[in-house]
Amino acid sequence: METIVRLYSTKRNEINSFLNNFLNQKGEHINLLEWEKKYQNPVEIADIIGTFIDNNDKYSINMWISLDKGVFINVTDDNANEIIKYIYERYPW
Repeated sequence: METIVRLYSTKRNEINSFLNNFLNQKGEHINLLEWEKKYQNPVEIADIIGTFIDNNDKYSINMWISLDKGVFINVTDDNANEIIKYIYERYPW
């Protein structure tokens, strides 16, 4: 089972700016309004969740994650810490 992170935006270049500035992925995603990455190790998404929440006031982006097939959770300021805690409890490696 892969863990999925999806980013959505209504503003062109917003996802590209986020990825360039905080994930060092230069220029690959110009003008995308949505982006998806699959992770083999679910614990790896904690970093992108933390980066997203720390900078969500600077970008017009929404994040959704899937830990279980077909179920997506919207990551917000209110639930990000609980999601990260849950990931480390569910996948303790």
